[in-house]
Amino acid sequence: MVDVGKWPIFSLLSPQEISSIRKACVFGTSANEALYVTDDDEVFVFGLNYSNCLGTGDNQSTLVPKKLEALCGKKIKSLSYGSGPHVLLSTEDGVVYAWGHNGYSQLGNGTTSQGVAPIQVCTNLLIKQVIEVACGSHHSLALAADGEVFAWGYNNCGQVGSGSTANQPTPRKVTNCLHIKKVVGIACGQTSSMAVLDNGEVYGWGYNGNGQLGLGNNGNQLTPVRVAALHSVCVNQIVCGYAHTLALTDEGLLYAWGANTYGQLGTGNKNNLLSPAHIMVEKERVVEIAACHSTHTSAAKTQGGHVYMWGQCRGQSVILPHLTHFSCTDDVFACFATPAVSWRLLSIDQEDFLTVAESLKKEFDSPETADLKFRIDGKYIHVHKAVLKIRILGLLDLATSYCETRLKKLCQHIIKRGITVENAFSLFSAAVRYDAEDLEEFCFKFCINHLTEVTQTAAFWHMDGPLLKEFIAKASKCGAFKN
Repeated sequence: MVDVGKWPIFSLLSPQEISSIRKACVFGTSANEALYVTDDDEVFVFGLNYSNCLGTGDNQSTLVPKKLEALCGKKIKSLSYGSGPHVLLSTEDGVVYAWGHNGYSQLGNGTTSQGVAPIQVCTNLLIKQVIEVACGSHHSLALAADGEVFAWGYNNCGQVGSGSTANQPTPRKVTNCLHIKKVVGIACGQTSSMAVLDNGEVYGWGYNGNGQLGLGNNGNQLTPVRVAALHSVCVNQIVCGYAHTLALTDEGLLYAWGANTYGQLGTGNKNNLLSPAHIMVEKERVVEIAACHSTHTSAAKTQGGHVYMWGQCRGQSVILPHLTHFSCTDDVFACFATPAVSWRLLSIDQEDFLTVAESLKKEFDSPETADLKFRIDGKYIHVHKAVLKIRILGLLDLATSYCETRLKKLCQHIIKRGITVENAFSLFSAAVRYDAEDLEEFCFKFCINHLTEVTQTAAFWHMDGPLLKEFIAKASKCGAFKN
């Protein structure tokens, strides 16, 4: 569970305020600005307010949290910040907002006027459902649910992917090699951009002076180019540091390339790499990687819950992954990164930690959902008839149902971390049998991405006829058997 208290800036808040936080982001040149979302979906900001990055409508710094009315109730899903600085976020409804520095049109509104408050990014995104955003120092990326990528802002090195070095004032679809392909993940370095496709391919464009695009050279790229050195693996997560890149495959293998002045590649030396190198070879399966374009720090978490860090850590150069006592990669950036910014939108998932009693308490005295009310001493208490009728047996049933749901989620999470070529088809079969749709789709994609190896396993040929036929038919529709 993420502890925002590890970030020094949150020491300004009271325990009551901290306990209400469900999502948060720490940013700024000295990690001196923060945005957080409460359990009531209210959005607050506090800190320096450099370049109006608090979005409060003025240029005043504040130690006392100020509410951003324009974002309250919007259900923030993805948030990123540029070191320019500017802030970009998308909501669960797929709407994008931006504010802050805009000297290179990185806010995407067609102007270079400073954004003093959150404004919706409309051009070319109005009919799109954006599921993820990413910022470089002065450029922005947005990933739509249909797999299309849009870019805008500073483009001196081709980081917008338009084929030129002219700045892009409004969101523009990134095409070229990404045309008709489906992107599932995006990331930005200072002046570079990366994308992961649904089939595990990786593409990069923009500045490549340190080899951060992984193309085997250090020439800038004005349009997306595939990282050919990763052709034999299927990547499912990619992150960018200031000038280096990390990639994680679906088999838990970790690759690194780019700048290495602080040992941020974890190779045991400080030599830059123009092509991906497999690191943490002797460690257990990696399940999460972390980096941020504001820092030279890297982190990873393994299947066993061990968290490693390397690169620039509190001024020191750590050239090999160092085992920490942390339970999550976020803590590495809170305690050791310079600046101590968050590498992603921190999320404290309230529903995952509510007990049955807490769930009932949350709904108690809620006028929005209550169907009965009592008047006591002149005040009304809102209740639910169904809750009043519950007896011990009912509570046990409720608890059992709740635990089954939690257990199912936990089991699926563990299975995804442990999938291999040898067990992939067996897991796919089990997911079909138990109607675990999310797990079924995950296992199916893994099998497709490693089709040759999977079809040579005993599990594949020992599978019952109907399921095997169903798999082959579905794989054929995905184009798995095309030459």
